[in-house]
Amino acid sequence: MIAFDTEIILASASPRRAELLDQIGVKYTVQVTDINEDELPNESAEELVQRLAKEKSQALAESTTLPVLGADTLGVLGGELLVKPRDFDHAHEMLSSMSGQWHEILSAVAITYKGDTQVKLNRNRVLFRPLSDDEIKAYWDTGEPQDKAGAYAIQGLAAPFIERIEGSYSGIMGLPLFETAELLKEIESN
Repeated sequence: MIAFDTEIILASASPRRAELLDQIGVKYTVQVTDINEDELPNESAEELVQRLAKEKSQALAESTTLPVLGADTLGVLGGELLVKPRDFDHAHEMLSSMSGQWHEILSAVAITYKGDTQVKLNRNRVLFRPLSDDEIKAYWDTGEPQDKAGAYAIQGLAAPFIERIEGSYSGIMGLPLFETAELLKEIESN
C-alpha cells in the first residue's frame, strides 16, 4: 500500500488495472476514453506505448481537477507488435511464434495533473514454454485470449504457458505498480 490520499481518475476499462490499483490502496474512479491507437509511421514500440498512455491520460484531464492515470501495454517479438488478435488464425500465429521463445512486454503509465503529464516506461521479458497446436486451440476456445494483447493473460489461463519472466508481474498485467507509485509520489509532493 502506498500513502496517497488523493482520488484519481483511471482512464481505462481494464478490470486488471483496477485490481492493481486496489492492491496498492489507491482510490479511483473509472472513466473510459476513446483514442486512436493506430501506430504512427516510423514509431517504435516504446514510443507508441508511451504516446498511447499519455494520450489516454490527457484526453480526460481537461474535464477534471483530479490526477488522470492512463496506461497502455504492448507485446513485441522479433520487432513485431503483439496486438489483440483479429481472429483465431491471428491468435494462433502470435502464440505459435511465442512458443518456446522470449518476447517483450512494454507497459507505460502516464499521469496528467494540473496541466503537466509525466510518463514512465516499464520493460519486461516473458519466456513461453513450447506450445502445441491443440493447446493453442483449447486456449482460444476459452474466450480469454480474444481481447488480450499478444492473445494471452499472464494472470489467467495462460499462466502455465509461462516458463519464466524477467521484470514486473504487474507491468506484464498492464499497470506497472512501481512506476505508478513513483508517479503518484511525485504529484503528491508537488
